[in-house]
Amino acid sequence: MTVSRDVIADLVAEGAEVDRLVADLTDAEWELPTPAEGWTVAHQVAHLAATFRMAATAAGRPALFEAQLGQMGSDFNAAIQAVLLPYLEGPRSGLRDKWRAERDGAEQALAAVPAGQLVPWLVRSIPAPVLAAAGMMELFGHGQDIADTLGVKREHTDRLEALVEFITRVWDFGYHARGLAVPEVQFRFEITSPSGALWAYGPADSEQRISGSAADLCLLATRRRHRDDLGLTAVGEEADRWLDIAQCYRGPAGPGRQPGQFA
Repeated sequence: MTVSRDVIADLVAEGAEVDRLVADLTDAEWELPTPAEGWTVAHQVAHLAATFRMAATAAGRPALFEAQLGQMGSDFNAAIQAVLLPYLEGPRSGLRDKWRAERDGAEQALAAVPAGQLVPWLVRSIPAPVLAAAGMMELFGHGQDIADTLGVKREHTDRLEALVEFITRVWDFGYHARGLAVPEVQFRFEITSPSGALWAYGPADSEQRISGSAADLCLLATRRRHRDDLGLTAVGEEADRWLDIAQCYRGPAGPGRQPGQFA
C-alpha cells in the first residue's frame, strides 16, 4: 500500500478504540438495536470477532482458509450470519473476551506475514497490509454503528489513511454490488486528513473529482451516512453518481442510512 503509516499498528490501535466502546457495557446495552436493521450491539461485535478470526486463518493457515471459503456457498448474507451466530451464544462478557482473542490472533498473524507475500481473501489474494486495511474498514463501519447506538462521538485520527487508500482502490465495488457496468474513468480523490494534510489519489488532470474530509469519505463508503449529511464534493457527472453508490465492501449494498438520520 502507498501509505506512510504502519497499517498493522494502526489496526491494533483502532481495534483497541472499538474495544473501549464495549468494555463496560451492561447486559441491556449489549442488546440495544443498532442502525443496522436486525443487529444489536452484540451482533456487531460478533461480526467483528468472526471477521478477525477469518483474517487470522487466512494469514496464518492459508490452506485451511481456502478450504473453508470453498464451503461458504453463494449466499453471502447467509454465510455471514452463519459465522457470527456461534459468538452470540453464552454471556456477553464471554463475547467480549472472544472478540479480544480473535482480534489479537488476527493482528499477530498479519504482522507475521513476510513482506510481499499474498494472503488469500474473499475475492482474490492480497498483501497483508491491504487485508489489514480491510480490517480497518470493518472496525470503522461497525464501530460507528456501536458509537451511534451508544450516543458516543468518535474522534478520528490520521490512522484513517490506510482506509482512505483502500476506498480509492475498491472504488468500483459499488457498481459491482448493484450489477452496474463499471465506467472507464479514473477518479481524482483529494482528501483532507484529520490533521489537515492532503491525501491525493488518481490522475491530477482527471475530469471526475471527489474532495472532502477523510472521515466523511469513510462514512460514505462504509454506508454509515447519507451523502446529503456529509461535506463531500463531486466534480463531473460520474463522480457525482459515485457519491450515490460508493461502498468499500463486497456483497449487497443494503439500505444504507437516510438523510438526516443522525442530525
